[in-house]
Amino acid sequence: MSRFTLHALAVGVATASLSLSAQAATEVSWWHAMGGQLGQILEEMTEEFNASQDDYHVTPSYRGTYTETMTGAIAAFRANEQPHILQVFEVGTGTMMNAKGAIYPVYELMEEHGRAFDNEAFLPAVVGYYTDTNGNMLSFPFNSSTPIMYYNQDMFEEAGLDPERPPQTWEEVADFSRQIVESGAASCGFTTSWPSWVMLENFSAWHNVPLGTLENGFGGMETEFTFNNELVARHWDNLHDWQEEGVFKWGGPGSGPDSEPMFYSQDCAIFFGSSASRADVAANSEFEVGFGMQPYYDDVEGAPQNSIIGGATLWALQGHSDEEYEAVAAFFEYLSQPEVQAQWHQQTGYLPITQAAWDLSKEQGYYDENPGADISLKQMTLNEPTENSKGLRFGNFVQIRDIISEEMEAVMTGGKSGQEAADDAVARGNDLLRDFEDANQ
Repeated sequence: MSRFTLHALAVGVATASLSLSAQAATEVSWWHAMGGQLGQILEEMTEEFNASQDDYHVTPSYRGTYTETMTGAIAAFRANEQPHILQVFEVGTGTMMNAKGAIYPVYELMEEHGRAFDNEAFLPAVVGYYTDTNGNMLSFPFNSSTPIMYYNQDMFEEAGLDPERPPQTWEEVADFSRQIVESGAASCGFTTSWPSWVMLENFSAWHNVPLGTLENGFGGMETEFTFNNELVARHWDNLHDWQEEGVFKWGGPGSGPDSEPMFYSQDCAIFFGSSASRADVAANSEFEVGFGMQPYYDDVEGAPQNSIIGGATLWALQGHSDEEYEAVAAFFEYLSQPEVQAQWHQQTGYLPITQAAWDLSKEQGYYDENPGADISLKQMTLNEPTENSKGLRFGNFVQIRDIISEEMEAVMTGGKSGQEAADDAVARGNDLLRDFEDANQ
C-alpha cells in the first residue's frame, strides 16, 4: 500500500470519527428511586423522549429507596461524580433548598436555556410546596402523590358491607374492620404504609392541626414541632388498641414494607397507601379494588380539610457543562407536555401536576372509565389549603421521619402510650431541627 493511500485512509478515518463525534447525543444521567411497575413506566417514558429527538440521551438509573438515592447523591457530589438529575422525595425539600452551590434552581435552568416553564401551569398545591419565598420553583415537579384508601370490594361484599361505599370516618373504619374479621372474610381489617406520612403528616393536615410552628416550617428554620397534641395521641392509642383487638395490623416502620403484601395476599381488607401505588395495586390484586378518601374523626371541627402531597421532584445538580444543562432543560420541557403528564398520571396514579394534564385526562374520559382515579385530586382540592395543610418544610426531616416511625412502633408494641411517643418524637425532632438551623446559619 502506498504512502498516499495510507494517508488518505487515515484522513478518512479521522473525518468519520469527527463526524460521529459531532452527531453523538449529549448524555444526561438521572438517578431515581422508582422500582417495580413504576420503574418500568419511568424507563419507557425516558426512552420515548430519547426516541423523539437525536440531540440528547437521558439514562435513568435506579438507586434504591428515596433515602438511599439522596444519601448516595450526597456522597457522589463530594467525589465530583454527581448525576445531572436527582429525584428527591418531598421531605428532602428543606435540606435541598439549603444546599447552596449544589443545586441549579429549575426556574434559572429553564430561563437561561430558553425553555418554556410557567409556574401557573402547575397545580397550586404542587407549586406552593416547591417554591422559595419569592415564588420561584427550585425543582421540577415530577411525581406528586397523596395517600388514599384502597379496599377489597370482594371482601366487603362477603362481610355484608356495600362494596361501593368505603368507610368515611375512623369510627367506620373500626366498625367495618370488625365486621370483616368477624365474618371470616379476612384476618385483618386494615393496615398502612408510610406511617409517619399517612398517620401523622397527612392525618394532621386532614384535620387542620399543625405539625409545627411557623406554618409547618415554611416561615423559617426557627420552626419547632408541636404535633404532641391530644388528637395525635388519641389516634396512635387507637391504632394500638385496634391492633390488640385484631382489626389492625402494623405494616412496619419507615415505608411500612409489610403493608402492601398483606393487602395483595388478602390478609387485610383495607390498605392506606400512596395514590401512586395504583399501578402496583392493579398489577398485583386478584380481586376488585375500591378507592376512598382518608378517614377523619367527625368530632374534630373543620375536618376533613385537604391532604398534602408526597412523592418527589427532580433537582438539577451543579458541576456539569452548559451543553449538558441544555439537555436537562429539554428533558424537563418534554416532561411538562400535557400528553406526557396525562399518560404518566393515568398509568401510575400520581397526580397530573399541570392543569392542562388534568383537563386532558377529563377530555379523554379517563375518570369516567376508571372510577376512583380522581380520589387523590378530590382530596388535594377539597378545601383551600391553610397554614396547617399546605405542606411541610423541615430540615433533616428524612431522619426525623425515621424517629417518628420508631416512636409509633413503640406504641404498637405497647412500650409507650400515644402521648409519650408523641412527646418523645417532638423532643427528638426538635433537636435535629436545631442541628439543621445551626448548620445553615
